[in-house]
Amino acid sequence: MSELPVPRLYNTLNRQVEPLVLQDPGFVRMYVCGVTVYNLCHIGHARAYVAFDTLYRALKYLGYQVKYVRNFTDVDDKIINAANEEGVDPFELSERYIKTFHEDMEALGVLKADVEPKVSEHIDEIIAMTEKLIEKGHAYAAEGDVYFAVRSMPDYGKLGRRDLDDLRAGARVEIDENKRDPLDFALWKAKKPGEPAWESPWGEGRPGWHVECSAMSTTHLGATLDIHGGGSDLVFPHHENEIAQSECATGQTYASHWCHNGFVNIDDEKMSKSLGNFFTIREVLERYDGEAIRYFLLTTHYRQPINFSQKPLDEASQRVAYLYTSLAKLSQRLEQAGEAALERAPLEEFDLLSRSQDALLDDLNTPQLLGILADGLRKANELIDHPPASKGERKRVPATLAQLQAQLHPLLEVLGLARQSPVVWLQTRRDRRAQALQLNIDEVEALVAQRFAAKQERNFEEADRLREQLNALGIDLFDRRDGTDWDIREAT
Repeated sequence: MSELPVPRLYNTLNRQVEPLVLQDPGFVRMYVCGVTVYNLCHIGHARAYVAFDTLYRALKYLGYQVKYVRNFTDVDDKIINAANEEGVDPFELSERYIKTFHEDMEALGVLKADVEPKVSEHIDEIIAMTEKLIEKGHAYAAEGDVYFAVRSMPDYGKLGRRDLDDLRAGARVEIDENKRDPLDFALWKAKKPGEPAWESPWGEGRPGWHVECSAMSTTHLGATLDIHGGGSDLVFPHHENEIAQSECATGQTYASHWCHNGFVNIDDEKMSKSLGNFFTIREVLERYDGEAIRYFLLTTHYRQPINFSQKPLDEASQRVAYLYTSLAKLSQRLEQAGEAALERAPLEEFDLLSRSQDALLDDLNTPQLLGILADGLRKANELIDHPPASKGERKRVPATLAQLQAQLHPLLEVLGLARQSPVVWLQTRRDRRAQALQLNIDEVEALVAQRFAAKQERNFEEADRLREQLNALGIDLFDRRDGTDWDIREAT
């Protein structure tokens, strides 16, 4: 097997961009913390899972085999509280929101992970890890609870750069008489009335949050992960505690590379329910196409905070429409040309793929990828709308367009864009807008055809009158040498 290109990714542990070093050449073990399924997903979840979906796609495009594990936390205080409020079983509630999660992710073009484990299906593994930590002196049982002894790990705090003494001095830690140290955290919680519980060596109870991910990730990927990902809000304490319990249990490095995506701000303010600027993915999908949301999220580098507001979403929506329009024109032009025309030498050679690979290797630079995509689409449109004056060069345009199309396809696959047939997408969009404006599409098509005929007959006064009539209906016209394309302006 030829040597694969090595991605360079920012490693939160070392605070620098580093080459991805794998245990097994060509094989990536990747774990990303999944959702706690007690409510609908919000736009912050969209940011995280689009980012790591793109990394997953990129690694496969570069030739790597990837085992991607993304969990569901279906045992948690929030789930229990939400279920009690609704008067339903906690697992009924969690299954409902697992279903809505998959629906939301499908709308955003986020692929399913190779393995999607649930906490409730890994209780034995969680108990086994907890027992091992007790045996090694890193955990202790107290009144049916089990706690991890934070000070038993000398380098605790290395991921978040936290000092234990500073943490204790400034901590707002809930008082628990069973803890030996206020910073110790729960691995196992004794059963309380109205909560799901499982038998364990310490009595009936349920797992703590942090140990769940350690047990699930190591069960499916082994003691050491190549990449562990999640939102920046998980660095401390969740990922810090995962490192502590995993490395103390196995004696091995838990993850070689830690990747974290940036926060989402709403109109330059941090998103939060208390500020009233909290949006679920479904609320945003009511106004914007899923691909427009994905495009918007990819315009900012995954590590940087992203500002969620109407203007950039509108711009992303326009770019997706331009993408589909360009791809439709490209396919139509190649169909018209026929197979024989594609055998000629192209007018020029393009380097979209090599440039795309460089961007992928450079800490997953999606803004640069979108720029490369825009370059390819712009060139295709120039060749279609303004072909060369020379007859000989015009004959070579189809072969040039075919080369562009072949290079655009893998780039779009990595970005997770243009997942639908361009013709179908444009038709759906047009029908939706026509319905909003109460337009009859057949009548619009007839007016567009009449205007084109008037132009051909050099009846420019009639052509201008028809343009004004169409403009009043909310129709934008795009003249070509052999016809006119049209679109419906977005209803406001």
